Amino acid sequence: MMKLSVVVPCYNEEAVIDQFDAKTRSVLDTLPIEYEICYVDDGSRDKTLLHLRALADRHPDATRYVSFSRNFGKEAGMLAGLREATGDAVVIMDADLQHPPELIGQMLELYQLGHDQIIARRTREGDKKVRSALSRIYYRAVNKWVDVELTDGVGDFRMLSRPAVDALLSLGEYNRFSKGLFSWIGFDTVTFDYQNAQREAGETKWKFGSLLNYGMDGLISFNNKPLRLAIWLGVLLAGVGAAYALWITVAAIAYGVSTPGYVTLVAIIVGLGGVQMVMLGLIGEYIGRIYYETKRRPHFLVKEAHGFPGKPEGVERRVVYRNEPQHKVV
Repeated sequence: MMKLSVVVPCYNEEAVIDQFDAKTRSVLDTLPIEYEICYVDDGSRDKTLLHLRALADRHPDATRYVSFSRNFGKEAGMLAGLREATGDAVVIMDADLQHPPELIGQMLELYQLGHDQIIARRTREGDKKVRSALSRIYYRAVNKWVDVELTDGVGDFRMLSRPAVDALLSLGEYNRFSKGLFSWIGFDTVTFDYQNAQREAGETKWKFGSLLNYGMDGLISFNNKPLRLAIWLGVLLAGVGAAYALWITVAAIAYGVSTPGYVTLVAIIVGLGGVQMVMLGLIGEYIGRIYYETKRRPHFLVKEAHGFPGKPEGVERRVVYRNEPQHKVV
């Protein structure tokens, strides 16, 4: 019988985690599969971990969890869940019930047709108009730059086959942008739409600043075109400067010097200085990412874990260093 793993990153989800677990199990129990739910506590500051312990005690054979030593971010949470999942297929979903568990059955039907990535794309109904408009503008702009295609409304809610999971785990970069990685690995992919659902309880973790940083990660992680733009912008500015110098020289010979050029000089200095600062910041961003890659630090540290295969039942409470494993993709 097929085994399905459900990976659920959690951060401060004590208000909704029990409701999510009950709804998800009620769906999974109706499907002709074996299943496990793999929770990842991303250093929550509330009682999320206590709830996960209780769920593991209540459903010991179908519940596993890891708890980070601190908050490492959702990307680390998804990576940890994918590493620990043992199913033939893996579903990634959020604990806030904005990813409806009822769609798992539809995903399973598409998986059985031979698809490796089954993606649930949410509509924008119910979102604020300004946020929706900015999102559409971002995706239209960023897809002209990045080397992979990013689709508006497509997030982490998807089912992955075991080959697709192994392919993701073989990518060893430290700075992970999963939306781009999902697209980069390819495989047979199918997408279906579902109506946007609202968070059942708790508060969203995605503030404007977080979304802005995430969008910047998407722009930089999968292309070096901004660096090439810096080269072409430098060539353009050099050409404009040469043309302006020639014009000033010709005008001075023909008509003499009529104005001291103070305003022009200040404008040029300020303009070029601004461009240089932007370019230096851009180069610094790429260098900073290289710096983090060369450190080879683990993506996360686990302080507590339950339900690892091949280990005695119970809770293991110690810091576990998760170094990047070597995966072979055939």
